Amino acid sequence: MSGQGQLAEYLQACRARLTPDQVGLPTYGERRRVPGLRREEVAGLAGVSASYYVRLEQGQALHASQEVVAALARALQLDPDEHAHLRELAQPRRKRPAPKPPAERVSPDTAELLAALAHVPAILLGRRGDVLAWNALGHALFAGHLDFTAPQRPADRPNMTRLVFLDAHTRALYGNWAAKARAVVGNLRLTAGKHPDDRDLTALVGELATHSPEFATMWADHRVRACDSTAHRMLHPVAGEVLVNQQTLRIPHAPDQTLTVVTARAGSAAQAGLTLLAQAVATREAADRADLAVR
Repeated sequence: MSGQGQLAEYLQACRARLTPDQVGLPTYGERRRVPGLRREEVAGLAGVSASYYVRLEQGQALHASQEVVAALARALQLDPDEHAHLRELAQPRRKRPAPKPPAERVSPDTAELLAALAHVPAILLGRRGDVLAWNALGHALFAGHLDFTAPQRPADRPNMTRLVFLDAHTRALYGNWAAKARAVVGNLRLTAGKHPDDRDLTALVGELATHSPEFATMWADHRVRACDSTAHRMLHPVAGEVLVNQQTLRIPHAPDQTLTVVTARAGSAAQAGLTLLAQAVATREAADRADLAVR
């Protein structure tokens, strides 16, 4: 998953998604052997030489200047997330392998924030989508079938991308699973562009591509998407069918960590469902405390 290889593949994928009509190029009724634009057409639209653009797509050019990146983004009609991804891929990369990063930690300030959000479902995710922490409602909504204490042990931390593709319970949670899956893959693509030397991330992608044909297909599409605020229809065994909004917030002192907070419109059936879930969690916690008291 080298930066060079990602840049070449991403340019090819973006070029293949565009047609001459979309960029205002005449075709004169000709039949094309491949879908999308030709390399020389992209080069012309971006104002760079065809030979230079070919080197970029073949992984022979080490990097591209920000001016060239901006020109290519305009030529390929990239949105802001796609442009940012291209900019990451085009940066010069270190020649030495990056050292294995230490296990991600939850700072006291972030743990305090998570505790303060006790009345709404919230989960803290790491760079690769590992669950670093969750509150009781977040655990109950997203993965109540898993051990609540698992995020406290780095080796046992659930990974949300893995759950979305390989866990039957999580797949069944989403009324539009395909949309959720595409969003997860698009976000993982953004992370891979920022951290091409992350060996654990590379291993996760390899595992998912091997065990999930759906993931392999979506990953090969090279689409990117930042998961900032998204509405999802969830089919929960306790809360019922709920239409919720998942907002993703960046942690200022740990930019690779994100806090996902789930809300529902006031007075909606979804809010009633989340209230029912909260009551179920409170009942279970009270029963657990009573059991401990007896022991």
